[in-house]
Amino acid sequence: MKLPELKIGDLIARVPIIQGGMGVGVSLAKLAAAVANEGGIGIISGAQNGFKEPDFKKDNHHANTVGLIKEIREARSLSPTGIIGVNFLAAAQNYSDLVLTAVKEKVDIIISGAGLPKNLPELVQGSSTKIIPIVSSGKAAATISKIWDRSYNRIPDAIIVEGPLAGGHLGFDFEDLINENFKSLKELVQEVLSAIIPYEEKYQTKIPVIAAGGVFDGKDIAEYLEIGAAGVQIASRFVATEECDAHPNFKEAYINAKEEDVKIIKSPVGMPGRALNNAFVKRVSIENQKVKGCYRCLRGCEPATIPYCITDALVSSVTGDVENGLVFVGHNVFKVNHIMTVKALMNEMVTEAETYFNGVLAPAPSPA
Repeated sequence: MKLPELKIGDLIARVPIIQGGMGVGVSLAKLAAAVANEGGIGIISGAQNGFKEPDFKKDNHHANTVGLIKEIREARSLSPTGIIGVNFLAAAQNYSDLVLTAVKEKVDIIISGAGLPKNLPELVQGSSTKIIPIVSSGKAAATISKIWDRSYNRIPDAIIVEGPLAGGHLGFDFEDLINENFKSLKELVQEVLSAIIPYEEKYQTKIPVIAAGGVFDGKDIAEYLEIGAAGVQIASRFVATEECDAHPNFKEAYINAKEEDVKIIKSPVGMPGRALNNAFVKRVSIENQKVKGCYRCLRGCEPATIPYCITDALVSSVTGDVENGLVFVGHNVFKVNHIMTVKALMNEMVTEAETYFNGVLAPAPSPA
């Protein structure tokens, strides 16, 4: 059996893999375009992607707007016919303006997490841009569908359900993340599939559900498709590719990571996250680091009380200082052991998934 296409409205990805958005600066134009060119969906991180601009500290909003436009245009030049999206944090201060900028640039998809993107349909009105919220439960999937249905007479074009093994900011309580008996991603996918049935029936359309968080290889892909997911989102594996936009030191940190190096941390805005337990994480767990100048990047962030500036920490790591910066990782980072091209990685995962479908999930032949 060949892997099915991933259909999101009128967009059709030949390979049902979305490359997860990773910021600051980990997934930009080069990585997104490479994935799109291989038939998947490439995602640019919309988090502080103006960090290379000269006015990044002085005029953060302008720098991020300029940086976003550059990345979208470069991705499109590298992949003229591929599917390109941007991932934005709903908790970002300039969320609406950045989404509007991406829509103006005719990006194919907006993915939004770190809070429910309640007004996202309003921001894409009159465009062909598809909108995909990230949720961590069936309840959240039903809630955002209900809000969009009542306020905008529309539903999500797809839904990404992110499980507890994901990297970066996580949509779970700290206690849930350290509970070995907490719901698995498979349980959450099935929960979301059930929760959205009333909205699929009302609009007479299927809402594709994308499994994310801990998806690592072709076997995982096949198993999530088997239980009803329309596709998967994968992030950590794409860091160890030649096309990933991060510094080589950042990629090496992934390759060298062991399972015991991964830690659940608390973000400055209170959300738990998964990162490498490097010198920086150990240091800020003992004492707060003075914040010198605030970017005002996230709502709810108080520079006088936070333990460190998350923007400075993420920029430090993605530009090469992986011991004195924050390195977000997925749970399965310890399985990453070498750098390869996006083409080779995509081919490997597709081959594994199709082999698993045909060899394991295929029905046994009837006895003669």
